[in-house]
Amino acid sequence: MRNKHNGLEVRSKLWIEAGGEPVFGKGRRILLEAIGTYGSINQAAKEINISYRKAWSYIAAMEKRLGMRLIERRVGGRHGGGASLTADATAFLRRYGALEHDIEHVVNERFRDIFQQHDAGKGE
Repeated sequence: MRNKHNGLEVRSKLWIEAGGEPVFGKGRRILLEAIGTYGSINQAAKEINISYRKAWSYIAAMEKRLGMRLIERRVGGRHGGGASLTADATAFLRRYGALEHDIEHVVNERFRDIFQQHDAGKGE
């Protein structure tokens, strides 16, 4: 989340924790979206440049801490395996995206208000 004003930039980072442990943030959102796009945990991991093992550990941690299944896995075989997002994962991604959007909007508004107000007072 960024907003520029007179060469200054505001950035914020959003993540969700449970019991002090990270549950969800931008990186994990990108992982789930990649799984949804590619239909494969392995391909998603490659696309976002993390190991398959790390992707699996993120998925396991998210599912445990959120208390819901996020990925439907299909074992390989004659027609190949794969993975897809559950309805819960899709709904969670949608809610997280709305939260991310709303927070970015508030941060950007406050940044403009505070720094434009500050700049207006310089001439006095």
